[in-house]
Amino acid sequence: GGVDLSDTVQAARAIDEAAAHFAQLDILVNIAGAFSYETVSEGDPKTWQRLYTINVLTALNASRAAIPHLVRSGAGRIINIGAMGALQAGAGMGPYAASKAGVHRLTETLAAELKGKVTVNAVLPSTIDTPANRRDMPEADFAAWVTADELANVILFLASDAASAVTGALLPVRGRV
Repeated sequence: GGVDLSDTVQAARAIDEAAAHFAQLDILVNIAGAFSYETVSEGDPKTWQRLYTINVLTALNASRAAIPHLVRSGAGRIINIGAMGALQAGAGMGPYAASKAGVHRLTETLAAELKGKVTVNAVLPSTIDTPANRRDMPEADFAAWVTADELANVILFLASDAASAVTGALLPVRGRV
């Protein structure tokens, strides 16, 4: 079954089970996320809560559960998925941008708190080339977007030994936007 990472107990159980299964935990990539486009005046305040829950609380709960394992590893990494849209929000981007800004601040806070023990960084993609985004924005220039492979390569770099001195970074991954 699925795991609700917004629930602290379920998140801790899932992280502990993964660490036990693999005998250790070196890397946590917080990829749970959601997007919604709606204006402040016509939107629903519940959207703000939903996006905060999915985008911020899942990363918080998974990170808190993973910290002891990552510290023990000696090469621990947390990589969060932020968003370019959180740096400069446009019309209809309020709930999404605010929640992703929360991910950015969580990244910075964890990096400071875990300095010398675990690196904590975030990638900030522009629009990712996914089937859902193509469906929602059929008139867009898909070639300008960040591909999933391009984003994965940046995440793999941050997880690697080559990035052992990088922490607290909010790394833009703009693609060709």
